Amino acid sequence: MEEQKNTQPAVEPKAGNKDVESNKAMAIVGYIIPILFFVPLLSDAKNSPFAKFHANQQLNLLLAAVAVNIIGSIIPFLGWFIILPFGSIALIVIAIMGVINAVKGEMKALPLIGGFSLIK
Repeated sequence: MEEQKNTQPAVEPKAGNKDVESNKAMAIVGYIIPILFFVPLLSDAKNSPFAKFHANQQLNLLLAAVAVNIIGSIIPFLGWFIILPFGSIALIVIAIMGVINAVKGEMKALPLIGGFSLIK
C-alpha cells in the first residue's frame, strides 16, 4: 500500500481583517527604518497579533543588519568588498518583501531570517 504524503502547506498565523487594517501602518514602519521595530509594541497595536508578528520580523531584520555590518567591517577585503555590499543588498530586498507582506495583510516569515521568534 502506498503512503500518502501530506501536501498541505504549513499553516501561517492568521490575523483578523479589522486587526490588519487598523495596524497596517504599524506593521510597515519598522521595515523602512529597522531600529523602529519597537514602535508597534509601544503603541495601541501592542495587543495585535499582526503588528507583533511584523515587529518580530523587523527585529530579525535589524539583528541581521547589525551582523552583516559587524562581520563585513571586521574581515578585511572579503568583508569590505563581498559581505557588506551583497549583504546590504540582500537585506534591502528582504525589507521590501516585508513591506509587501505587510501591505497585503499577510503574516509570512521573511526568507532566511524570519524563522526566529524573539518577540512573544
